[in-house]
Amino acid sequence: MDLAPASQPRRIVNGLSVDVEDWFHVGAFENTIARGEWDACDFRVERNVDCVLALFDRAGVKATFFTLGWVAERVPQAIRAIADAGHEIASHGYDHQRVFTMDRAAFAEDLRKSREILEDASGQAVTGYRAPSFSIDARNLWAFEELAQQGYAYSSSVAPIAHDHYGWREAPRFAFRPVEGAPLVELPVTTAMLGKRRMAAGGGGFFRTLPYGFSRWAINQVNREEGQPAIFYFHPWEVDPGQPRVAGAPLRSRLRHYTNLSAMEAKLERLLGDFSWGRIDAIAHNVAPDTQAEAA
Repeated sequence: MDLAPASQPRRIVNGLSVDVEDWFHVGAFENTIARGEWDACDFRVERNVDCVLALFDRAGVKATFFTLGWVAERVPQAIRAIADAGHEIASHGYDHQRVFTMDRAAFAEDLRKSREILEDASGQAVTGYRAPSFSIDARNLWAFEELAQQGYAYSSSVAPIAHDHYGWREAPRFAFRPVEGAPLVELPVTTAMLGKRRMAAGGGGFFRTLPYGFSRWAINQVNREEGQPAIFYFHPWEVDPGQPRVAGAPLRSRLRHYTNLSAMEAKLERLLGDFSWGRIDAIAHNVAPDTQAEAA
């Protein structure tokens, strides 16, 4: 494992993304905090988005903000601030419902509703989508067909690993076209190879809880050895160590959610300085996928 500082010429621009949801939206608390209780929770996403925007401004980077329609309804001014700063607004669905819990008609309506809200709030055309909890996999490939039919240019909805909450282990690791004859591009979240084992390396809780050297090694592997851009993500609540604690949640959920929150912002600053970053729509436009999903 090469833990030397990243010093390669900045030829590959990696995809930087933020999943805009609040602390109570996360899948880890879905059985603890009911959807009907959300409006009574401490609403912290706008403050946290401001923190992320300031971080990106200091680093001189642009990113894609995959945003819940539910959030955009309540703080449209935050969505406009993201767009006005030159970042991309993309869809994260309406209210963080996992795609494999919906049928196609419900998913189609979720896509339509969230896109309309996001476009009204941002003044941007929304062309990208990320499924909540990376919930497109071999069980619901029709979701790609619906995205293509509704004119989305790209998706970043696949985690090509095995995980207890999500994952499509057999999926391609890099950009592919999931619908034959359609221009839709899928950009899976990044994994690295440790021997024959795929390792999650695209951000979120893995980035927050593991040593920084692992992420630096993994992104270097993807950039230098495989010649591919990394697709990285995190959430605004991950830079908010003062958020409420959910005492009734399972221990595993609490450990995943709260570990290293106070160190996250400094860790992100280091990452943004070590590599080159840009919006996901630009990555999708520049890649040239030539594979189909094996399970399609």
